[in-house]
Amino acid sequence: MMEASELIEQYRQEREQKDRFFKVHPQSPIPFEERSSFQGLDYYPPDPSSRFELDLHQHSDKQVIQIEDTGGTMRDMIRWGEFRFQIADAECTLQAYKSDPYEERLFIPFKDATSGKETYGAGRYLDLDYQRDRTPEGKWILDLNMAYNPWCAYSSNYVCPFVPPENWLKVPVYAGERDYHSKKG
Repeated sequence: MMEASELIEQYRQEREQKDRFFKVHPQSPIPFEERSSFQGLDYYPPDPSSRFELDLHQHSDKQVIQIEDTGGTMRDMIRWGEFRFQIADAECTLQAYKSDPYEERLFIPFKDATSGKETYGAGRYLDLDYQRDRTPEGKWILDLNMAYNPWCAYSSNYVCPFVPPENWLKVPVYAGERDYHSKKG
């Protein structure tokens, strides 16, 4: 497991890189007219205690559910498994989804008690990659510091899946990206 100082430095570098992408890259979700005034995304301070190494409890009956997106389209997602962990002595469960049974990525959308107050109202996302986000022992790394806003938080040009109610946490998650506030006049 990484030391806290190493994790904090890793978060700092990743956030700096993302801010640079959002400011200058042609595929940035930040509207072009806002990029010159873009000063970076707003994040909670890095919190190593919001990083968990967990078993994925795979569902034996992997049901397909439909998740509506902001454009009104229904998307089929497979309820692949769930992560169980604690935040501030509260038991939390987040469902992990796949859009295809053969993909190695897990999609974890969630809302929490900060949604609509300090973070994007429609929720935030985590993407876990089989190669990148696993320990040598085979546990998954669920790092809430990596929670990000969907691109529809920055521009109406994007559509994003809504968070299913089963992934609405009652506790606040003070980690990851905060709400984006455009610097338009």
